[in-house]
Amino acid sequence: MARLPRRHRRLRRLLDRRAESGPESLLRLILRSLGCTFATQVVIPGVGRVDFVVDGWLIIECDSKAHHEGWDQQRRDRRRDIAAAKLGYVTIRPIAEDIMYMRDAVRSDIAEILAARAISPENRAH
Repeated sequence: MARLPRRHRRLRRLLDRRAESGPESLLRLILRSLGCTFATQVVIPGVGRVDFVVDGWLIIECDSKAHHEGWDQQRRDRRRDIAAAKLGYVTIRPIAEDIMYMRDAVRSDIAEILAARAISPENRAH
């Protein structure tokens, strides 16, 4: 950061060393813009480390072709999602491409998912 022009140094407060990719950094900024509570790189017993836990119930994993391609990885991810669901979590996996190039759509999707959870099942039936 010391090499950056002075006008860009204010970006330092937006960085998080725990992010493992650019899409994770962008998703963190999306979550901040939504005003939700979230934690990054959370270890959940029986599931493993996840990219984000939002409002204590929503797991968001930022998937890219480089790290989630092939049947072996797909099996692993699905087994982790089931383990998380057994603990009461919901998992979504926006793809890196969408996070990078369709941020507004990803933000809208997450906002709708969070809003849907806020509506109790009793209110949905009426």
